[in-house]
Amino acid sequence: MLLRHIRYFLAVAEHQNFTRAAEALHVSQPTLSQQMKQLEDTLGAQLLDRTGRTIRLTDAGEAYAQYARRALQDLDAGKRAIHDAQDLTRGELRLAMTPTFTAYLIGPLVACFNATYPGINLRVTEMNQDQIEALLAQDELDIGIGFMDARSTEIESQAWFVETLALVVGKGHPYATRQEPLSLREFASEPRVLLNGDFATRIHIDRHCQQQGIKPPIAIEANSVSGIIEIVQHSDRLATVLPEAVAQHHPGLCPVQLVDAMPERTVALLQRKDAYRTAACRAFVALATSWTTGNFKLI
Repeated sequence: MLLRHIRYFLAVAEHQNFTRAAEALHVSQPTLSQQMKQLEDTLGAQLLDRTGRTIRLTDAGEAYAQYARRALQDLDAGKRAIHDAQDLTRGELRLAMTPTFTAYLIGPLVACFNATYPGINLRVTEMNQDQIEALLAQDELDIGIGFMDARSTEIESQAWFVETLALVVGKGHPYATRQEPLSLREFASEPRVLLNGDFATRIHIDRHCQQQGIKPPIAIEANSVSGIIEIVQHSDRLATVLPEAVAQHHPGLCPVQLVDAMPERTVALLQRKDAYRTAACRAFVALATSWTTGNFKLI
């Protein structure tokens, strides 16, 4: 059995079609079919059900696929370990974060990391925490920035700093210059722009409002923090709820004081349990945990 047999098998399992899998692998369909037959003969078991319109895994195929995926993850990690430059003059770091961090954290943090380790190729992606955890578990990310209490048991969370949410308005909003804290009733009556329900920030906001027994009117839902910031900056009537640090980083925004403050939440560095940590990954964690700024409160 060769490594290509495993890669070919997993491609067929993913695409559920020999033609599409062959195209993705850049091999001919007859070659792919022959390789799959060789793998099944070697293992002494039928891995693929070829009787339907799509190719499906048999029970034996499902069992084998779990180990095959894990084996490829370990082999890829081993390959990175061999090429890992301990002096950090080269390398790669795959980083992902939930959307609110792109509005105030990613700029200064990545600039600091790049200035310190210019030879490291940093790949940054924005996605929700469920996606981050899934890709970490699949070894397609090195580190994620999200929140404590990861849902997946394969993920370990390292507490980083405490983030405070705030009601945020544009400079033209009546509350922008208000000195007196907003009451719960006033907070509840403000029409607002919020992230949609796929995001941890929205879930956190909804939970807080439910605990307070209020249901503020939602004028607009969006899947982009930058879009929400643009809308609120140019509105004299719409508010949003975002990390207080976002307002500090955007001159067109103002945080509004509340009688009943929004709850805090703990930001975490997320990694796959027992995964190989590249030199670049270790350097990022060390820099992040030692990085100090007046824009958030370190734990």
